[in-house]
Amino acid sequence: MKWEQLLSFKRLGNEHKFDASAIRNRSRSEFEIDFDRIIFSHPFRRLQDKTQVVPLPEYDFVHTRLTHSLEVSSVGRSLGKNVGAYILRQYPGLAETGFTESDFGAIVAAASLTHDIGNPPFGHSGERGLSEYFQTYRPEGCTDKEHEDLLKFEGNAQGFRILCDQQLQDLKLTYATLGTFTKYPCESIIENRSSERKSQKKFGFFQSEKEEFRKIAEELGLMPLSENSLSWCRHPLTFLVEAADDICYLVIDLEDAARMKVISIDKFTELVAPILGARVDHTRLNSIRDENQRIGLLRAMVINQLVQECSDIFCAHEKDILEGKFDRPLSDLITSASYTDEIASFSFRHIYNSQHVLEIQAAGFEVLPGLLSYFLEAVEDHQRNGKKCSGRSLNTVRMLPETIVSETNAYLRTRMIIDYISGMTDRHAVNFYRKIKGISL
Repeated sequence: MKWEQLLSFKRLGNEHKFDASAIRNRSRSEFEIDFDRIIFSHPFRRLQDKTQVVPLPEYDFVHTRLTHSLEVSSVGRSLGKNVGAYILRQYPGLAETGFTESDFGAIVAAASLTHDIGNPPFGHSGERGLSEYFQTYRPEGCTDKEHEDLLKFEGNAQGFRILCDQQLQDLKLTYATLGTFTKYPCESIIENRSSERKSQKKFGFFQSEKEEFRKIAEELGLMPLSENSLSWCRHPLTFLVEAADDICYLVIDLEDAARMKVISIDKFTELVAPILGARVDHTRLNSIRDENQRIGLLRAMVINQLVQECSDIFCAHEKDILEGKFDRPLSDLITSASYTDEIASFSFRHIYNSQHVLEIQAAGFEVLPGLLSYFLEAVEDHQRNGKKCSGRSLNTVRMLPETIVSETNAYLRTRMIIDYISGMTDRHAVNFYRKIKGISL
């Protein structure tokens, strides 16, 4: 793979307006424009009320998907600029054509901003709730690959669908940003899926968007991994988006737990201090009376250290990444990996599986399949019987956009209903479910 291709600032759906000379003379880079378009988009704003770790948080300092995405984007920008400076030294021709380290930072920042944009209400429990519904239901005429898409609701593929949706969002992002966003550049069923490749652990696009991704992969020059299925190597900058997300999950979820008194500040310090080693000034820390300020200082120092370590690993493996030989999370190889593994293990036991979190996540297994069944049954009744369908079905379809009701392809219609439900915020989903069940009006 070649950086000249990988940094393409052509826009999906707007290629006919591409003018390289005009683009170079703009005060904002194309990748900065991507970032701004995402910030002002409706799906991004909805992240303010979607589950992060503590569902429907009662505390204003607990992170939602929105604040998490903004922080991942900030960390991603730092990683991108670090790596960009190295790449420009290695490939002077890129600088001669006008690329700067800020371009790398802006691409990673924009892709990081959208990394959770496809998540349904209630996070992973919401994904599983939607997926399990299709174990006993298969839309008429659905192919095996289309059914596999439904059996494994994938937030990454849903996010790609949102970003490519020219009818609703019309973001028309650059190829570079869309490629960097795609953490799993393959379809749901591929031949010889490798457990050694992190990029094949899940899938990154549904059958409904496979041609869009094929077009992106060809434009960027991504390395194909299969002759008979749609599967490519990652865009190199995707490793930085993944690292930014990993860093924020590790450190900031732990910070939330400390601020909520789920764990003590002493335990927080005990877990993160080894990453900093001799750089921890305990005298200075103990002189700060406000516990939240102490937590914030440690968090900032740890993130800065992990950003540097992940940047170093990327630069050390840059050639292997371009050749498709490297396919592991950067955070697995950093100097502090043993310490971050300990944090991850502790968080899994004491934060992600706390009683409060599990109780509220249970709603995801009830609410989302309930909404899915409610809408699918009504739309299918209307498809079969038209205005002679039941009064319940007729009332239901009137709540849905006409584009869903009129779609004749069962798979695409199902995808659109999932779009509608997965796009809801946590509170909207709960309130809507309560209303249709007659629990509240």
